[in-house]
Amino acid sequence: MISELKSSPLEAAHVALGARLVPFAGWNMPVQYTSIIDEHTAVRTACGIFDISHMGQFIVSGPTAAAWLNGLLTNDIQKLGVGQGQYTLMLNEKGGVIDDLIAYRSGEEEFFLVVNASMIEEDFFWMASRQGEGVILRNESDLWAGMAVQGPTAVKVFAKVFPNETLPPRNGIMTTAAGSVVCRTGYTGEDGFEFFCPNAEAIGYWDQFLAAGAKPCALGSRDTLRLEMGYPLNGNDLSPERSPIEAGLGFFCDLEKGDFVGREVLVRQKADGPAVKLTALRYLDKGPPPRAHYPVLTADGAVIGELASGALSPSLMAGIGMAYLPAEFSKIGTPLQIEVRGKLFPAEVVKKPFYKPAPSA
Repeated sequence: MISELKSSPLEAAHVALGARLVPFAGWNMPVQYTSIIDEHTAVRTACGIFDISHMGQFIVSGPTAAAWLNGLLTNDIQKLGVGQGQYTLMLNEKGGVIDDLIAYRSGEEEFFLVVNASMIEEDFFWMASRQGEGVILRNESDLWAGMAVQGPTAVKVFAKVFPNETLPPRNGIMTTAAGSVVCRTGYTGEDGFEFFCPNAEAIGYWDQFLAAGAKPCALGSRDTLRLEMGYPLNGNDLSPERSPIEAGLGFFCDLEKGDFVGREVLVRQKADGPAVKLTALRYLDKGPPPRAHYPVLTADGAVIGELASGALSPSLMAGIGMAYLPAEFSKIGTPLQIEVRGKLFPAEVVKKPFYKPAPSA
C-alpha cells in the first residue's frame, strides 16, 4: 500500500517539480519529470541529478574490518588506499549474488558501503549474522539523503556549489568541509559524482545543484542510461540464482586474494566456463520497446531464455536488452529473436556496452 512506502527527504521537491511518483524498492520515488528521452539526453549531453536517497549506507570499522569484509565480498578490499573505492559483490554459499555494491575506504580502519535500496535489510542481516570480532557494523541508511549528479558538465556543477573543494579522482571518496560525503562514481557511464548529506540538508543541496545547471532526472532515464552501458540491475540482471561469472562480472572477483563466501563455485565456473551467460541483444530493425521477461528465441524459433532487462535506447534509437542464454548462443553476431506480444522481432548478440559515451573534456 502507498501508506507503507518510505518517503525520500526530497519528495516535496519532486512534487513541486511535477514529477510522477511510483513505488520502487519500498519507496515513493520519481519515475520521470518531463520524459525519459529528455532526461536521458540531458545526462548524455550536459548534467542530470537523480535522487538516490533510497540507497543504503553501511559503515564498517575496526582493526579487523578489512580482513572481515574480504571474506564477504568478491573484490580485494585490501587493495584500497584511504579515499579509494571499488565495485564488488556479496554472494551466498552457492555463488549467487545477494547484492552488488560500492565499497569505499573512508579511513584506515573504516569503510563506507553503498548498497541497493531493496537489499538494505537483507544485506545488513547477512553481514550482522557473520560479524567478526573487532568489527563494528552500522546501518546509517535512514540518516543519509543521496543525489547522483551525472553528465559531461557535472564537474562544473560541483565547482559552482563547492568552489573551495576538489572532486576526488574516479572511484574516490571525500568528505566536504560541511561534512557531506562525495563519491566519484555513478550508474550512467558519464562523468559525475554521488553526494550524500544529512536528510535535513537534502532540499537545500538539491536546489543548489539545480541552480548550478543540473536537470532533475528520475528512475526511467536512470534505467535506460545504465542499460546502454550494460550495467546490471540487482533483482533483474543479478539474483541469488546467478553468479558473477555467469553475469560477466568476473573482473570484479579476485579469486587469488583468499577465501570468501561463494569462491569455490566461481573457481569451478571459471575453469569449466559458465553454462549460461548474461548476453547483450539489440534489435536489427525498429520495434516496440523490449521489456524484462519477454521470450528470447533462436533464429528458427526455439525459446532459449527471456530478457532480464530491456528498453528502447534513447541514444541509439534501437531496442536493447540483456538475457541469460546458453553459452553457445552468446557469441557476438548470433542471430536471435525477441517475442513481443505474440510477434517476433529479429535481434543479434552484440558486445557491451551498447553505447560508448564521449570522453570527458
